[in-house]
Amino acid sequence: QVQLVESGGGLVQPGGSLRLSCTASGSVFSENTMGWYRQAPGKERELVARIRSGRDPSYGDSVFGRFTISRDNAKQTVWLQMNSLKPEDTAVYYCHLRKYGEDYWGKGTLVTVSL
Repeated sequence: QVQLVESGGGLVQPGGSLRLSCTASGSVFSENTMGWYRQAPGKERELVARIRSGRDPSYGDSVFGRFTISRDNAKQTVWLQMNSLKPEDTAVYYCHLRKYGEDYWGKGTLVTVSL
């Protein structure tokens, strides 16, 4: 069984930065995709970024060029560096793992971008 634990959310002003982290317990392999999704109030959950084997990250259109995903397979940890944050980035951010056809989710961490 895999569990995902996120940290790093909080309140930040527009233009600021935050770094989220997610550490997985249980067995996670480098070929398993890890990533971040977010869900704002009244909206559907959307992809923020994902990465497999520490290479070839992909990003949602709304965050491309502002957010960076990285991963340490030995630590079973994925990070999301968020820069130039905007109020529309306000959401609950969920860590995600796709492991051989099974989806695992963290409980989420709230990011609020506001003055």
